[in-house]
Amino acid sequence: MEYVYTAMLLHSAGTEVSAKSVEKVLKAAGVKADKSRAEALVASLEGVDIEEAMATAAVAAPAASGAAPAAAASSSEEAPAEEAEEEEEEVSEEDAVSGLGALFG
Repeated sequence: MEYVYTAMLLHSAGTEVSAKSVEKVLKAAGVKADKSRAEALVASLEGVDIEEAMATAAVAAPAASGAAPAAAASSSEEAPAEEAEEEEEEVSEEDAVSGLGALFG
């Protein structure tokens, strides 16, 4: 996960997201950087609009965080089909939140 955060940090700072810059940031943070993972990250980001991906994840996050309290507040008398439907809905929202991480490999 630290590789994804590093790429987001570099992008936000207006610095090129390259394997070398990723390694430098990780080393500065005290993380042992793996050159092949840094190169894989950069390769997976090729053609990805990081700004758009970050904005999409930021919009999806509040929706996902509101799902847990709503599920906890529901009554225990719900039909099993309705519960399964809610669980599927939660997974979909979680997928939306984790989508950014998937973009970064």
